[in-house]
Amino acid sequence: MSSIPLLTSKAFGLTVERLCYQLIEDHGDLEGLALIGLQPRGVLLARRLRTELLRIIGKENLAYGELDITFHRDDFRHRATPPQPSITQLDFMLDERKVVLVDDVLYTGRTIRAGLDALLAFGRPSSVHLLVLIDRRFSRELPIQPDYVGKWVDSIGDQRVTVEWKESDGADQVLLHTANDGSRDTAIPQGTSAGR
Repeated sequence: MSSIPLLTSKAFGLTVERLCYQLIEDHGDLEGLALIGLQPRGVLLARRLRTELLRIIGKENLAYGELDITFHRDDFRHRATPPQPSITQLDFMLDERKVVLVDDVLYTGRTIRAGLDALLAFGRPSSVHLLVLIDRRFSRELPIQPDYVGKWVDSIGDQRVTVEWKESDGADQVLLHTANDGSRDTAIPQGTSAGR
């Protein structure tokens, strides 16, 4: 399987910064806004966004949480191995808040649907927006579209998109993986997001 870089480290950083400025443009000082990262890989983007947003606007706090969606997924009973839940860290109610739901890759839309279901356990937000680093826009199975997008990727067939993070993978980058030998091998590096 060959890999093509879609975002290298410098472009990656600029993309995250641009997303921060888009949030500030739409939500001002971010008062009343809650940034919620989806476990497991969306939290890496959400943490990075939180750090950058606080630096840019000069605040010390921003309503922030991390949401596990394991048992809200429509496929968790059909997996060969039992799913391993992550941790939900959300110590405030979402009633009347503007929520920005964060994930690294939007692919079929099923992860986001599960995230919306899980979110309702914490209240009724006044609005929910979706922010993703990568939108694989031609692979949607559900009618879900992002409000904020770092990069659109038009992948086909057996191609896979992975996001790697400096904190967990050693470098910030986005890669497009293509089977180069005609096989249907879709293995991806361990610990990276496959864009589901």
